[in-house]
Amino acid sequence: MSEIASVSLEKSLCEFADDLGRSFEEFGFAVVCDHGIDQKLIDRADAAARAFFALPEEAKRQYHRAGLGGARGYTPFGVETAKGANVHDLKEFWHVGRDLPEGHRYTKVMRPNIWPDEPADFRPTMQDLFLAFEWTGKRILSAIALYLGEGEDFFEDSVRDGNSVMRLLHYPPAIEEPEEGAIRAAAHEDINTITLLLGAEEAGLQLLARDGNWLSVSPPPGALAVNIGDMLQRYTAGRLRSTTHRVVNPVGEAAKRARYSMPFFLHFRPDFLIDPIYEGGEAPITAQDYLMERLREIRLA
Repeated sequence: MSEIASVSLEKSLCEFADDLGRSFEEFGFAVVCDHGIDQKLIDRADAAARAFFALPEEAKRQYHRAGLGGARGYTPFGVETAKGANVHDLKEFWHVGRDLPEGHRYTKVMRPNIWPDEPADFRPTMQDLFLAFEWTGKRILSAIALYLGEGEDFFEDSVRDGNSVMRLLHYPPAIEEPEEGAIRAAAHEDINTITLLLGAEEAGLQLLARDGNWLSVSPPPGALAVNIGDMLQRYTAGRLRSTTHRVVNPVGEAAKRARYSMPFFLHFRPDFLIDPIYEGGEAPITAQDYLMERLREIRLA
């Protein structure tokens, strides 16, 4: 395969599963169009996120909770640092997790959401978007299962009530010269199962190809950039690639604009044992233990 696949979720799973899977094997990425997430909902979420990030710094910081690994609420500019990096990323973000009923077995590891007082429609909009992302993510996982020679429902139990997180990202305009080596998101791999990203049509997202070159990932407006995370790479003993990627600093007129995006990190359920389905994989580990191990590496736990 010479380029990242672009598939449409309007087709039946068997029509695009092979293209999707081959793209994930070669690049770790694919572009997904016609994903089923309503554009009006996306627009509402984008407006609410922009309104929140426009609040004064002191207003936003009241929703920052130390000790939660950044899993809920607000994470200020200059906190997250990629594994192995010496300088922080040039971004701030908000995390929305799964709403669990009282007494659920995962409440000890999946904390309640934190919600801002303003904008007023922030909570219901983000709750709706979370569920829409999840529906789309499960359909993509069904296609991956077919590619792996399994049934469509192969991943269903592994992600039921999973520890998924939706991130609202704000990269401020690059008006001042950043600290040496600092970029919007330093080279990293995602921890989770698969990531669904809205907003990648704004230039900057790049993946590291097998030949060592950086390739731009530029979906058409409204499409998703989807990539494999470390958990699924581990589960498939490396058959599906969790590819190093980054968001580079803009140049020219683009540097004067803020960048906003919304990635959804779809996770296995916390107690799911990541026991590789092929030979040659690493030792089994629960999704929760693996998550905490990796969060410590990026200084969020």
